[in-house]
Amino acid sequence: MTAPVAIFAVGNRSRGDDAAGPLLLERLRDWLGTQGLAREFDLFEEYQLQVENALDLEGRRLALFIDACRDTEAPCGLCAVRATGMQAGHSTHALTPGAVLGVYLRVTGEAPPPAFVLGVRAREFGLGTPLSEGAREAMEEAWSLLRSLARCPRHSEWQTMSDLACASRAQPA
Repeated sequence: MTAPVAIFAVGNRSRGDDAAGPLLLERLRDWLGTQGLAREFDLFEEYQLQVENALDLEGRRLALFIDACRDTEAPCGLCAVRATGMQAGHSTHALTPGAVLGVYLRVTGEAPPPAFVLGVRAREFGLGTPLSEGAREAMEEAWSLLRSLARCPRHSEWQTMSDLACASRAQPA
């Protein structure tokens, strides 16, 4: 059975702060089990978002994309994301969350589920580098927000949290 909420964590555990999304997803998976909420969520860990991820949105009420963000001063930020077109390039790999929603719209002919991006401040992305102390601190704030989102998986609640969350509207790395 398809869970009502899809959560995508984007990042590479071998590239320093880029591991923030996958590490938060791992923590969330464990926490959801202890709270009896695991059936409400399907969790996806991805190095990059791809066109195939659009199919993971079928039958969902909500979607959340968790990613490390380079261009933010706030520890974390939550913002709504809308369907966009794919940017011209040589590949259909490494899509933005908005592009995944756009693919869903084009493939199904239906509006995608409401979606949000939880961005976590990150600075170090070198291959083989450890998670920085700054990213660890940002992840703690993001973890608090993520638990709140999981406790109230409704579009209106997430929109309110987005409006009240970190002022930063950074784009994923």
